[in-house]
Amino acid sequence: MRRLVFAFGVMLPALALAQSKAEYVGGTAPQIRIGAEGSIQVDDDRYFAFYSRKAQVRVDYEHINLIEYGQQVSRRIAIAAIISPLFMLSKSRKHFLTIGYMGDDGKQQALVFRVDKNDIRATLVSLEARTGLKVEYQDPEARKAGKG
Repeated sequence: MRRLVFAFGVMLPALALAQSKAEYVGGTAPQIRIGAEGSIQVDDDRYFAFYSRKAQVRVDYEHINLIEYGQQVSRRIAIAAIISPLFMLSKSRKHFLTIGYMGDDGKQQALVFRVDKNDIRATLVSLEARTGLKVEYQDPEARKAGKG
């Protein structure tokens, strides 16, 4: 019994590190509604995944060509303006993870998530390891959150 408790105790933190809570704020995935809350999972050997209650998207790590993290909205300004003009005026420090990838149709695709800066480090490290890409940090605070 002690071995079972120990094994479960060791596995639980590993499982917790394999996912991050996130909110989909925009991109090119029509199956996910903007504002959908769910989890980003990077524990699969082949796919980056976002699962919400009603939809999911999975992207082969080999197709990912951009991992960007930070508070800036410079590359997401059009998406933000479409989602809500109030998004641009928000004073809270929101952090975003952008995943760029080549779709099956050969066109560039993107997924943008609002994430918790205290819950993203393991996800960023896993993405770097699985894709071979370096995370593009947009600002010093993002780099601090991502590097621990």
